[in-house]
Amino acid sequence: MENWSVDQVCNWLRQRNLGELIPKFREEEVSGAALLALNDRMVQQLVKKIGHQAVLMDLINKYQQQQKSEIESLTYRCETASPEFPEVISGKNLKSFFTRYKTLQWTSSYALPDFPYDVKCVLAEKKCPDHSMRIRMIEFLQADMTKYLEGSLYPNSQQYNIVVSALLQAYPFLDEDGNGFLLWKRALKDRFKYVRRPIEDDEQVLRNKCKFGHRRGQTRKFSFAENKPDDIQVQVEEEPVHLEGSAMDVHIKWLKQEYVKTQRNWKEVDNRMNVTIDIRRKMISDKAPLKDILRLFPFLRCPYQLFREFQLLTQMDIYKKTVEILEIYSENILSLYVVRNNPINIMLQENLKRHTEEDILKYMKMTAACLLLPNVFGDDSSLFAAVNEEVKAVTPVLEVKNPFNVNSCEFALYVEREEVAQLDDCTMALAALVAAFHVFDIPCPKRIHRTLNFLKSLVFEV
Repeated sequence: MENWSVDQVCNWLRQRNLGELIPKFREEEVSGAALLALNDRMVQQLVKKIGHQAVLMDLINKYQQQQKSEIESLTYRCETASPEFPEVISGKNLKSFFTRYKTLQWTSSYALPDFPYDVKCVLAEKKCPDHSMRIRMIEFLQADMTKYLEGSLYPNSQQYNIVVSALLQAYPFLDEDGNGFLLWKRALKDRFKYVRRPIEDDEQVLRNKCKFGHRRGQTRKFSFAENKPDDIQVQVEEEPVHLEGSAMDVHIKWLKQEYVKTQRNWKEVDNRMNVTIDIRRKMISDKAPLKDILRLFPFLRCPYQLFREFQLLTQMDIYKKTVEILEIYSENILSLYVVRNNPINIMLQENLKRHTEEDILKYMKMTAACLLLPNVFGDDSSLFAAVNEEVKAVTPVLEVKNPFNVNSCEFALYVEREEVAQLDDCTMALAALVAAFHVFDIPCPKRIHRTLNFLKSLVFEV
């Protein structure tokens, strides 16, 4: 099961009458290794029905117990094997056995270390530890992981996840504001970096340093005495970074505080969004929940920053392109026979009679053309925009109210049935919809893909 692909996991679910879970498992890319690493908290986020949660955890536990029994049996056979069965104790089999055994240790039997007495007292009172105590906890976790890794200082991502999940499962109050998992994991990774930094003679450390561009004997301190005054030196080597003191956390905290202000320093917002783009893209590529991403980077709720993020990724001005698309194609779309009797078009014709101003007429036509796009391509319009009705789609969709009433029209972008951004007009709304799929790396539903492919082909000039 450890080596199963996502498709194999889905077949396994189907065979056990859990076919309802397949779309969510595909969306979250749950492979065999990820399936075995699921804990109670992850299952609750992944599966909504309690009955399905119980069945899934029971199946996983039974499989892990079976694997443990097989390993114990194999260990006994290895210890008692006679020369009549050389294949049991061959080097290849032993290597495979120990690899599986180490994986089993991490996935099913990891236990938190015994923290110092004062730390245990604070945790027993369910108090959030202060900065110095957090550092001590991270040090104990790092030492314990190194013991499990038999001295290695390079845990993989799954092992970090298991340790942090165990910590937050034992002490849920450490998951402050729902951001605890990301912060504790980053602090633990920073601790390993700090421990590795001064080591110069460990073979694995040297091998990994060379792999990532370091050279033996290379120093990270540089003096600019030739170009600067003698008393100025630049320290390039990073200082040890911990939970509350990392530069990334400082940027995130500033962005969250600035977001609630009425007068915002937009230039500084741009700078800090630039600095933090790598961590955002990593979270998005790792399929972090959208709520967590927007909680850490609330400015993505602002259309300007959403468009700016799109431009940083693609070098394309999505809003400008969308204006051009609607101005060029509006008249053609409205003249098509397929939309002639559409309720949107009928509503447009009724409202056009009430106005004579050229700007208002143009605005109404562009709005109608935008809303009619899915009908032109034979797509499901409910996955594109909910006009004067409740949003039901999980993927990015527009909520539109009173589209042809200049005084009371409303546009909003929804993702996962929650409002992400308020928008000024149909042009901004259409640009935000296209940008949301790309920025948040959300797969396009098949029932709307022709419409979005058409828009993307025009935006990227393909």
